[in-house]
Amino acid sequence: MSLLLITMDTTVLNVALPTLVKNLHASMVQLQWFVDSYLLVFGGLILVSGSLADRFGRKWVLQAGLAIFIVGSVLSAFARSAGPLIATRAVMGLGGALIMPTTLAIITNVFTNARERATALGIWSGTEGIGIVVGPIVSGLLLAHYWWGSIFLINVPIAGLAMLAGLLLLPNSRDPSAPRPDPLGAILSLAGLALLLLGIIEADSWGWTSPGVVASLAGGLVLLGIFAMVELRSDHPMLQVRLFANRRFSVASAGAALAFFALLGMLFLLTQDLQFLLGYSPLQAGLRLAPLAAPLFAGSAVAPLLERRFGTKATVASGMALITAALAWFRLSTSFQSYTPILYGLLLIGLGIGFMLPPAIDSILGALPLAQSGVGAASNSAMIQVGSALGVAVLGSVEGVDYQSSIHAISFLKILPNSVLSFVNGSVGGALTVARSIGGSLGTSISNAAVSGFLNGSRAADVAAIAVATTATVLVIGLLPSRATRTNSAAASVHNKPHEPGRTSTSNPKPA
Repeated sequence: MSLLLITMDTTVLNVALPTLVKNLHASMVQLQWFVDSYLLVFGGLILVSGSLADRFGRKWVLQAGLAIFIVGSVLSAFARSAGPLIATRAVMGLGGALIMPTTLAIITNVFTNARERATALGIWSGTEGIGIVVGPIVSGLLLAHYWWGSIFLINVPIAGLAMLAGLLLLPNSRDPSAPRPDPLGAILSLAGLALLLLGIIEADSWGWTSPGVVASLAGGLVLLGIFAMVELRSDHPMLQVRLFANRRFSVASAGAALAFFALLGMLFLLTQDLQFLLGYSPLQAGLRLAPLAAPLFAGSAVAPLLERRFGTKATVASGMALITAALAWFRLSTSFQSYTPILYGLLLIGLGIGFMLPPAIDSILGALPLAQSGVGAASNSAMIQVGSALGVAVLGSVEGVDYQSSIHAISFLKILPNSVLSFVNGSVGGALTVARSIGGSLGTSISNAAVSGFLNGSRAADVAAIAVATTATVLVIGLLPSRATRTNSAAASVHNKPHEPGRTSTSNPKPA
């Protein structure tokens, strides 16, 4: 329930983006920040929360995360302009950062048999994928009957029920030798990622060569470099950088991050395609993303069997290849005259994510001792969230730059007042709103120009997504070990011996 909640909120805003353009007069840049402020704090603080969970108890950190998520959801529901909504989404990201690694660490501690653990991870992965799909559907249903703030208020009863169930059912676990928290690492990583995203997202309005963008990108990379050096020298690092020397850990993490880069960036633009170009309502758009769920869940269920039969590399690589093929299909069908080509692409990408994610996660966690499962789960989740945030930022900016270039090349738009022209330049939704209000031949010309510009941007974003997915596929084929080889005694022991008090980090285990 907790995992479903926070993954649902990764995409719940996607279908609502056109609504927010109308109600909050949001630009394309602000739309990206609505999504990325959540993902930024989520990914930037998830490593700290993993170490906190290992130190103070995963059950109680999960409960704290749910409580913060409730507060952030209520504040988001009643935000009345773009700035406050960006800030309150960041509060929700803090709750998500506390929730995500604890869910995976608790599962890893409860299921100590190798086969049961693989099945549980498959269900966990399927739930994560289902949440991504359920978000737009729930959003569309609520927007059809209520105001846009309802998409956040729906979180309150779900999180409350999860808190109650967790209090009664979950065993607590911790790492007896967990190091103290690393606040310096948290500050450096969060600041570095924030500057990096700022430079990428604002590039379409400031220009890629502008001093602000160059300074933001350079500052972000410098801070992330300092973060890596600090973590290498720290005796209590937030991120154990040396773990990335293990190919099972590093390649699987990178593959998952790049896959979600492509997936979340694609969904960010696709939901706008469905509403702005094909004319679907929020509910209709959400329902048309639902076919992604069935192959994703089926793939997650089959993936452990495929991994045992063909190995980790073959299973993960086949998933990545399907994702790449789906993105290539979207590129070939980018004019989107009908929903049918979109459906085929969704089915392919859902199956690819389902094949890729469970064995990748098993590879990541299997490289670590059980007592460090919180840190391992947090590292995996951080990579996925950072990849997702960068996907929205990069693909959104690529689309935005091409869209604005197309709009600026149309001379007749210069007759519009600056305030109206700014709205047209800001997003395709803004341009279509202006076109409807003006009407007549001028309105039709503005609408046609906006749609053409958006399609040009979408084609460029598709090419970028294909390049990223192809890189991930090659990386997995070239570097990921073919099969898991559990070399550390702690990891091996949990797969070969009963769950005994004193041998693992779980204290007072109870049936879940």
